[in-house]
Amino acid sequence: MSTTETESPSMLIDKRITELADWRGAMLARLRAVIKQADPEVTEEWKWRGVPVWEHDGILCTGETYKTVVKMTFAKGASLDDPAGLFNSSLEGNTRRAIDFPEGADVDEDALKALIRAAVALNQVSRAKKKK
Repeated sequence: MSTTETESPSMLIDKRITELADWRGAMLARLRAVIKQADPEVTEEWKWRGVPVWEHDGILCTGETYKTVVKMTFAKGASLDDPAGLFNSSLEGNTRRAIDFPEGADVDEDALKALIRAAVALNQVSRAKKKK
């Protein structure tokens, strides 16, 4: 059994944050905290060979880390209202939308929480329709 098979997704995300040991780890930790504040019932997953994923009745968003940005991709972002204009990446697709957070980026926590709550609501509506 490999280490990743014995560690929970939350433990693996903790480990990623620690391994980054720079602004990206701090940003990922901050975004994670905002997600949990916005939706205390969110669950954490670890998918696609090392991508933190937050779910509630389906995937809400991912937290990918690159050299120059921490990318928060919303699975159904194209269907979400974004009155604060947070989405700044992956704008051309029909499904996903993302927010790239470069080093030193401001995080509008209130607007981000609203977006996360909207993603939860959309997942719940989609799930309810499937049950009918």
